[in-house]
Amino acid sequence: MRKHIVAGNWKMNLTFTEADELLDDLMSELEKVELPRDEKVIVCPPFPYIEMASDYANDSYFAVGAQNVSDKDKGAYTGEVSAAMLESCEIDYCIVGHSERRAYYGETDALVAAKVDQLLAHNLSPIVCVGEVLEEREAGRQLEVVKKQVEGGLFHLDAENIKKIVIAYEPVWAIGTGKTATPEQAQEIHAYIRSLLAAKYGKEVADDISILYGGSCKPSNAKELFACPDIDGGLIGGASLKAKDFMGIVTAF
Repeated sequence: MRKHIVAGNWKMNLTFTEADELLDDLMSELEKVELPRDEKVIVCPPFPYIEMASDYANDSYFAVGAQNVSDKDKGAYTGEVSAAMLESCEIDYCIVGHSERRAYYGETDALVAAKVDQLLAHNLSPIVCVGEVLEEREAGRQLEVVKKQVEGGLFHLDAENIKKIVIAYEPVWAIGTGKTATPEQAQEIHAYIRSLLAAKYGKEVADDISILYGGSCKPSNAKELFACPDIDGGLIGGASLKAKDFMGIVTAF
């Protein structure tokens, strides 16, 4: 049975002291609840705070993920971080192909595929982001865009490796714009992604893959979103920077 996952993407936020305080608050909040066995909480801090997050993490509370990784194994790539480095830090997950990476740094589906391969080779689970921008949504091209990203980033994998992937659907038009995807709109794309996986790998494999929603998920709408049959959790941005807001989403299942 696929996992329910709530992953907090801190992006480029917080000083060291603020990050320490947030992790301490999060631990305090997590100690108050007993999560279902099929639910996983992941914290994805900026690279400088990964070791600190790992010290807090303890398997019974949350896992730690990175926000990005190089497509290269090692070498003269100043400023990059390799999957081997993350593995050596005992990191479990890594976000790949986030809409901000695609928009600001020109990341392509081919680059996403290469990063996925690096992570799998070093025993990390990729959280692979897909989703359409406002112009594509308004033109009715959302299914076409998502299909291209899923196929280009993931369909080179065999059935055994695709089961190690987490997918996050980001309606980019609903992130920080004041617009909101309805549960029906989110469910439509999640079900479509699962149908693509089923057509390629079979229904049994598709039904085991967690697909997260990443479009301005908040405590106020998390329960309604998570009630949708193909939404298995959330990739959380702004709401992950406050422990009580994040926990409001974590406990929405």
